[in-house]
Amino acid sequence: MSLPLLLFFIQFLSPSPQQFPRPCTTPDVLRSKRCCPVWPGDGSVCGSLSGRGFCQDVTVSDLPNGPQYPHSGLDDREQWPLVFYNQTCQCAGNYMGFDCGECKFGYFGANCGERRESVRKNIFQLSVSERQRFISYLNLAKTTVSPDYMIVTGVYSQMNNGSTPMFTNISVYDLFVWMHYYVSRDALLGGPGNVWADIDFAHESAAFLPWHRVYLLFWEHEIRKLTGDFNFTIPYWDWRDAQDCQVCTDELMGARSPLNPNLISPSSVFSSWKVICSQPEDYNQREVLCDGSPEGPLLRNPGNHDPNRVPRLPTSADVESVLSLTEYETGLMDRRANMSFRNALEGFASPETGLAVTGQSLMHNSLHVFMNGSMSSVQGSANDPIFLLHHAFIDSIFEQWLRRHQPPRTHYPTANAPIGHNDGFYMVPFIPLYRNGDYFLSTKALGYEYAYLQDPSQRFVQEFLTPYLEQAQQIWRWLLAAGLLGAAVAGIIATIITVACRRRLKRRKSSAYGERQPLLNSSEEEGSTSCQTTL
Repeated sequence: MSLPLLLFFIQFLSPSPQQFPRPCTTPDVLRSKRCCPVWPGDGSVCGSLSGRGFCQDVTVSDLPNGPQYPHSGLDDREQWPLVFYNQTCQCAGNYMGFDCGECKFGYFGANCGERRESVRKNIFQLSVSERQRFISYLNLAKTTVSPDYMIVTGVYSQMNNGSTPMFTNISVYDLFVWMHYYVSRDALLGGPGNVWADIDFAHESAAFLPWHRVYLLFWEHEIRKLTGDFNFTIPYWDWRDAQDCQVCTDELMGARSPLNPNLISPSSVFSSWKVICSQPEDYNQREVLCDGSPEGPLLRNPGNHDPNRVPRLPTSADVESVLSLTEYETGLMDRRANMSFRNALEGFASPETGLAVTGQSLMHNSLHVFMNGSMSSVQGSANDPIFLLHHAFIDSIFEQWLRRHQPPRTHYPTANAPIGHNDGFYMVPFIPLYRNGDYFLSTKALGYEYAYLQDPSQRFVQEFLTPYLEQAQQIWRWLLAAGLLGAAVAGIIATIITVACRRRLKRRKSSAYGERQPLLNSSEEEGSTSCQTTL
């Protein structure tokens, strides 16, 4: 095997960037605060011998945050990741990963020099086999313990300066449920129930869209690594003008149970799923973090929500109105922002007027409330796999806005946004480190596209021609076998008819030899014509 090919396989088999990498959960690493693992490809720290990266000090932004969180030094996430690590791998070129063993989004190959563009499709445009494969991948991720990552189950102050690590195993799917919980959980201020709720590093401000973009990209990557299917992409649900939960069928994300309207149909694999991180009030009261323990069945009762809070699901007109807003962030850059594209798309402002509203959940938020179950609580919402379909479509609307208005990076706030949302803040809880502002850019730069945003010719190929070709590819052996069988049957029938005709001719000839005056039309030529007609 050639060296480039060997490095290519090592790259896919090595751990991808996530929180918390197993190599960085030991007492030695936590005490030294140095998360710089060895890359297996060359046996050096951060792949330095191959020029992939180096172990360097972490420098965090010192620009001011907004007034929403007035505390300092009380939460492990405040200057991410300094409480846990002050040195990490800094990767060069197109390399990425906590050990620099992977490629940046949109690149692949032994040296990460080849470009790729994946296409995310409408879930209703997937072939039957693609849908089944998606469901099976979800269930595999739910039932497979992550070999590369662990979750933290306590705050750093409880770890005796790193000497007593508090980490535990988690499944591949639940890792991402936990991450969504951890980034949005309340800050523990000390004492039962003493928390600060007005803090969220991924919602209610500028980082909402870039953070979820990175989240989906990493989820997609983990599924590819788990299954070996490197062509996998997350499908999206285009819910514009929907009157009900179109994906809530047993063929897709699970229908409603006939026995209990709050549960998933027993015919769906999701009926056996258990949720985690769904009891934030209990954690706050006990001053603990979610530890990934199962807490009951997946809940969903779409449409049976408070109609005053969500009068209807978003329409095509609503989406178009939100896209017409030209400013990404305004004012205090939180849920009170007026005429802000981010705030309107997230659902804290009216799509018609752009003005912030209270007492209603619109756009993105409306889908969460509409599901009326596990997806309706921010911290535990990723328990429901519909979360992925929903956020993929939200990401596509973000992409539409970027293409339409082409904002420079300076439109993303550099200071005074709520904590965790400034341009230079590193996304919680990702290791290695990714700045919010780095993902305020088009999906094309990140190596993926949405089928409905492609030009008409590409869209025809993706949505109509490709599914038929894929189905034909799957059944071509059966078609060939059927053709051969049909030809064989036709040949047998033709042989039988030919033999019968020859015997008939033979009898006629024998009869003709016995006559003094043969019949006028009894000839070999007539017999031949008759046989051809029969055949």
